[in-house]
Amino acid sequence: MEEEYDVICLGTGLKECILSGLMSVNQKKVLHMDRNSYYGGESASLNLEQLYNKFRDGQEPPAKLGKARQYCIDLCPKFLMACGDLVKILLHTKVTRYLEFKSVEGSFVFKKGGKIHKVPATAGEALSSGLMGFLQKRFFKGFLTFVHDFDENDAKTHRGFDLNVKPMKEVYSYFYLDANTVDFVGHALALYRNDAYLDKPAKECIEKCKLYAYSVSRYGKSPYIYPLWGLGGLPEGFSRLCAVHGGVYMLNKPVDEIVYHEDGKVKGVNSEGAFAGCKQMIADPSYFMGSDKIKKVGQVARCIVILNGPLPQTKDVDSCQIILPANQCGRKTDIYISMVSHHHQVAAKGKYVAVVSADVEGPELPEGVSDFKTARQHLGVALALLGKPEEAFFWVSDRYVACNDWKSDQCFITSSYDATTHFETATKEVMNLYENIMGVPIDLTVSAEPEDLQDPY
Repeated sequence: MEEEYDVICLGTGLKECILSGLMSVNQKKVLHMDRNSYYGGESASLNLEQLYNKFRDGQEPPAKLGKARQYCIDLCPKFLMACGDLVKILLHTKVTRYLEFKSVEGSFVFKKGGKIHKVPATAGEALSSGLMGFLQKRFFKGFLTFVHDFDENDAKTHRGFDLNVKPMKEVYSYFYLDANTVDFVGHALALYRNDAYLDKPAKECIEKCKLYAYSVSRYGKSPYIYPLWGLGGLPEGFSRLCAVHGGVYMLNKPVDEIVYHEDGKVKGVNSEGAFAGCKQMIADPSYFMGSDKIKKVGQVARCIVILNGPLPQTKDVDSCQIILPANQCGRKTDIYISMVSHHHQVAAKGKYVAVVSADVEGPELPEGVSDFKTARQHLGVALALLGKPEEAFFWVSDRYVACNDWKSDQCFITSSYDATTHFETATKEVMNLYENIMGVPIDLTVSAEPEDLQDPY
C-alpha cells in the first residue's frame, strides 16, 4: 500500500466503481479501498440472512421465504435505460462481458384515484391509454409524433421552434396538453424529479422522451433492463475492469485519515499505520463525515417488501417500475416503486421483491428508523399498491452532496443515492465527475442495441 497512485478511490458503490474502472482504462494508477468486506456500499445486494442481520439482528429468516442464498436484494434498486448512457459506458468499457441482462416487463405511472397505467410511449399506446380522455389522447399522439420525428439536424422537424430557447411549458401548450398529461410526460417519460424543467429550453426534455420511446421500441414492454443476480454485479464488474488494467483493490480496509498538502490539495490516506499517496481522490460522502466538504440535503425513506406474487394492478408482469408523480399523490416529490422477482435470480421461486422509495417530507426522521407504521405515513399511497406483503423492511437514510472546491483539493465526492429507481441521475453525475477529473467528456460514441448486450432474455 505504501506507494504513490494517480487516484485513490474510497468506497465500492457503483458510482465509485464506474469511475475507478474508467480511470484504470485511461492508464491511471488506481488504489481502490473500502472499509467494508463486500462490494457495493450503499448500493449493495444482500442475501436473505444479510438482510435480516441488517434490519432484524438476531432474527432468523422464516422458512416460508425459501433459501437465503437464493436472494440478491438491492438496497437501492435502480433500472438501466436500455439505450441510455450507462449502457453505453458498460459497452465502452466492455464490462458487459461480466454481466447478463433481462428486460424489465413494465413501466407504469400512478394517477389520482389509486390506479396505475402503462406509460404510453407510442402513438398507438396513446390512443388506447386510460390516462387521458378522448381529445387529450389525440393531442398527446401529436406530441409523440413530433418527438419521434424530431432530428436536431433537420429544421423541418422542429415545427418552427428553437428548442434551445423555447421553454418546455410552451411546447406543451402548443400541443394542448393538459396538466395531468404534462405530469406523466415530465415525470414518467422524461424522468424529471421536479417541474423546474418546464421553464428551461425544451431540447433536453424532447431528447429524454425520444430516448425513452426508442428504448421501448428496441426492447418491447418497457425501456429498462436489469442485471440477473441483482445490481451487486455492476460494481463487481467495474472492479474486475479496474483490476485487469492494474488497479489495486483492498476490501475490509479502514481509512484512518485523509491527508492534505499545506495548500489544501489531497495528499493521500493513512490506514493501519501505512500511508498511500495520490494526486486525486474519488470517494463516497461517508468518508468525509464531520468535514466541511459535504452537506446534508435531506433524507430518503425506503421499504423492501417480499411478496408471493406480482403487484395486483400490473397484469402479472415479473418486473416493473411505477412512478407516482408528486401532484398525483398529494406530495411535493415523487414516489418510486421497483419490482423484480425469481425470474431475475434475485429471489426464491415464486417470490417477488418490491422496493418503495421517496424523499422524506415534513419533520426529519431518526436515521435507521425501521417501524412499518412510519413507513405507511411516508410511503402509504405506494404501499397500498403492493397488496399483502410476506415481509417488509423499512429504513431511512440521510442524503449528502459535495460542497467542496474540487479544483483546489482534487477530491471528487459522489452524492448519496436519491429516491429514483432508475440510473439516469446517477449516470449524469458519473459523467460530470469524469469530465471534471479527466478534463474531457467520456467517449460514448458506441451503439447500445439489444445485440450489443447479447440479447436480454
